[in-house]
Amino acid sequence: MTNAEFAEYFKNRTKKFGLNIIKSFQKLPKTEEARTIGKQLLRSATSTAANYRAVCRARSDAEFFSKLSIVVEEADESVFWLEILLESEIVIASEISNTKSLLKEANEILSVVASSRKTMRNG
Repeated sequence: MTNAEFAEYFKNRTKKFGLNIIKSFQKLPKTEEARTIGKQLLRSATSTAANYRAVCRARSDAEFFSKLSIVVEEADESVFWLEILLESEIVIASEISNTKSLLKEANEILSVVASSRKTMRNG
């Protein structure tokens, strides 16, 4: 897979992650704490996708690294909010397996972008 092909694949993957978070947000309980945490997750997950698109348009190595660092932060924040939803038991039982799969995907996205950033820093 070429760098351009991977970038396109990963843009689609992060966008799908954001869309899946939106769908999960819509199913959260209508409690104040669920909505507050859900909105934080919604912001960080969609920001992960939006900022990865910006990474692909970077005009310099410095801009690429900077924007990639934002993606790492947003993906890590998404992991955090998903963990909070699970560990606080805010997520209803029927959504737990879906939330766990979203957490797995968030961790995989985080791993890829953190590894890319580390490679760039060391390269």
